[in-house]
Amino acid sequence: MNSMDIHQIFQHLHHRYPFLLIDRVLDYTAGESLVAIKNVTYNEPFFQGHFPQRPVMPGVLLIEVMAQATGILSFKTAEVQPDDNSLYYLVGVDNARFKQPVEPGDQLLVEVKLVRITRGVWKYAATIKVDDKLVASSDLMCMKRDIPT
Repeated sequence: MNSMDIHQIFQHLHHRYPFLLIDRVLDYTAGESLVAIKNVTYNEPFFQGHFPQRPVMPGVLLIEVMAQATGILSFKTAEVQPDDNSLYYLVGVDNARFKQPVEPGDQLLVEVKLVRITRGVWKYAATIKVDDKLVASSDLMCMKRDIPT
């Protein structure tokens, strides 16, 4: 079983608080798939405004959770770590679906599967479940780009 703690995640994503949304990688197989978790707490900064009377995690952040999981799998598959000269950018989101709201106290189980790599574009199928119930899914594409100097 290949797992990663938060310190290993820091080595594979440039994201930091409040935008690092992956808490732990439970398992991964380079070139195939990754399973991670995100613990959702009331202390998340977006809950102050979305929505104060009934806190719901924004769908766009669910997409970001899935995208961060694909980023980790991309780096593990390519057997490299991020550097200051390039980033993996999210370049496409298709078939995004949101089945039920995510609220404080939920633990997100994020599963991403590498579908293919074509001309430098990595395509993934991703899902998020809470208590074995599907809450979100999407096809995501990312691409490594050099940062202009």
